[in-house]
Amino acid sequence: MSERPGRRVFNLQRTPFREYDLEGPVQPEMSWLPLSYDAATGQGCYAMRMQPGAVTIAHDHRFMEEFLILEGDLADDDGTVFGPGDFVSYEPGTHHNSHTEGGCLIAVFEW
Repeated sequence: MSERPGRRVFNLQRTPFREYDLEGPVQPEMSWLPLSYDAATGQGCYAMRMQPGAVTIAHDHRFMEEFLILEGDLADDDGTVFGPGDFVSYEPGTHHNSHTEGGCLIAVFEW
């Protein structure tokens, strides 16, 4: 792929993901790829991969959080199950946790 000033390209199938630790301790059943995420502000976009059976730590959102399910399934703590193509939006102050039965890949936007 050709270079272009001001453009960054990530291939979610080929770019290595990092250990996931955004809610505190490393969660080995989850990984993430910062795309435009800025750790200093807690805002931006990242991809998150969850292995089958993974559960997020319950957390509060300081900012708006939105995510798009790219692959797999994700269930929220109220039992709602999301699948590919579902776009979910949480307002600041929202408290929740999620889990996946079969694993998933999601694009997360925090702003």
